[in-house]
Amino acid sequence: MLKVVVLISGAGTNMLSLLDAVQRSHPDARSAVRIVAVGADRDAAGLAEAARRGVPTFIQSWQRGGDRETWADALARRIAEYQPDLVVLSGFMRILPASFVEGMWPRLINTHPALLPAFPGAHAVQDALDAGVVETGATVHLVDAGMDTGPIIAQRPVPIHPHDSVETLHGRIKDVERELLADVVFGVAEGKIDLSVLARASPSE
Repeated sequence: MLKVVVLISGAGTNMLSLLDAVQRSHPDARSAVRIVAVGADRDAAGLAEAARRGVPTFIQSWQRGGDRETWADALARRIAEYQPDLVVLSGFMRILPASFVEGMWPRLINTHPALLPAFPGAHAVQDALDAGVVETGATVHLVDAGMDTGPIIAQRPVPIHPHDSVETLHGRIKDVERELLADVVFGVAEGKIDLSVLARASPSE
């Protein structure tokens, strides 16, 4: 069984979609993945829904002006309590220090609403629209010490329509992103995706 901790900062829609995928999967697949906890850096809305579904939750609050390394060390300890095989950043809006990433490598993955390496950062959807490209997409990648620079695990394209806004485009990307994340998590659980191979191909430093 692949034990997964998911980290969120908001409504946790990707996390809830992953929970749905686990619950509706074939019994054999369901036994292959278990979300053992959902954590957040604040009192995120998604925590209540995760708890309602019987998933343990925790908050490691970030204090403005606090020491990032100290906070990340505490977060790592909270995660370690659940002994996960994989940690998923799903709308987790906090930059993690290199020491945290190295401690989790290569068991730390992230979703991103663009076809990396294009449009990294927090404004990927707006950046794609501003660039005038005809296609963007969703990426799941290993987290390294850079900004959305880790090895790519999987990607899927999403076309940009002529009259798209950030909201309409992001909505279509999210639909693809949720499916992609579930496919990656189950792929890791079933041995179809080997994160250690990606890690050896691209070191975390």
